[in-house]
Formats: sequence, structure tokens, C-alpha cells
Amino acid sequence: MRIVIAEDQVLLRDGIARLLAAAGHEVVAEVGDARSLIERVNACRPDLVVADIRMPHGDGAQAVAELRARLPDLAVLMLTQVLEPSAVSPLVLGAAPGFGYLLKDRVLDTESFLERIRAVGEGGTAIDPLILEGHTGRTDTRELLTGREVEVLTLVASGRSNAGIAAELHISRRTVEAHLRAIFVKLDLAADVDVNQRVLAVRRWFGDADATSNRRL
Repeated sequence: MRIVIAEDQVLLRDGIARLLAAAGHEVVAEVGDARSLIERVNACRPDLVVADIRMPHGDGAQAVAELRARLPDLAVLMLTQVLEPSAVSPLVLGAAPGFGYLLKDRVLDTESFLERIRAVGEGGTAIDPLILEGHTGRTDTRELLTGREVEVLTLVASGRSNAGIAAELHISRRTVEAHLRAIFVKLDLAADVDVNQRVLAVRRWFGDADATSNRRL
């Protein structure tokens, strides 16, 4: 993927760039403020942006919202030092597929970070579980799902693959797939190759009552 990195901490920005390059991605620009992020994305048209939510010369979240309004296919992985659950819902609900929101201090290994880059780049979500704890889900959605299905959906939102969910919950991949099928049916997300059901399910959980199989993302 072609990636732009926006991070005002130089050492962290350089480390992320080296990691992504080593994994086979092309880092097309590195910037340290929100204004430059908008300029470079408009110039480079990357596939994905990795951005700090708080940067000089503007707010990272606002810059991302502005970019996604014009470039709906742009995937974004936000990084933050501070837990801000209130910032998540508007970004998720107003977003096209491909969105992540991670706490820097909880990215514990490069493999999981790269897995989340892949998930977001492929149109999925990658939201830190601590942030998800601030959202208990829509009441009507929560009442539809079993406790295990809520666990599975939370791990989907955090960017885990089916294999990762199976390992975390100590169940088989076939069981994970069965839970996902049940979730999609209960949330009225009919099978459709043009719709990312996992993203739609997460959006329903965050409160988007219109996120159904009839709505193209």
C-alpha cells in the first residue's frame, strides 16, 4: 500500500516508516502537522494514512474528517496517547470502510500493528478494546446478540482476523465463522459481495441504525 504518515514525534514517525517499508509498503510522505497532512494527501493520493490525532497546526481528527469527505476510499489509522471514546463514534459513523483508532502505549508488538494496518487497508476496522469499552452498543443491537457474539464483534472491531479471534477466545475458526454468520443475520446484514459485513456490523454496534445491507459504503 501507498501510505502517508502524520506524526509530530520524529523518532516515532521514523520508526513507523521503517517498519512499514520493511513490510513491503511504500511510504510516500512523512509529515509532522495537520496542515501538511492535508497537503501531502491531496498531492500523493495514498491508499492509507497513519495519523496522530493531536498535532500542531490543526487537529488530526479534523484533518482526517476533511480528507475523508473528499476522498471516501482513503483508509485511515488514527493513533493517540489519550483515551478519547467520544471522538470515535463520529469518525466511525461518518466513515467509509477502512478506519482504525489505536492507543500508542497499547501497541505492544510490530506484528499486531501490521495486522491492523492490513485490516484497515482492506476496508476493515481496528479500534482499541479500551476505547470500545466506552461503547456498550445500541440497546436494540445489544439485546439481539449473545454474550459470546458481543465478544466476537468487539474483536472484529479491534481488527482481529478470524484466526486471531479464535486464538483469543480459545475456539475454532469454524465456530468464529458461525458466530459471525449469526451476528450478520441478527443485524439484518444479508450476504452481499459488495458490502463489508464486518464494517457494517461494527457501525451498527456504534449506533448507526441505517448501516444495513441495503446501504453501500
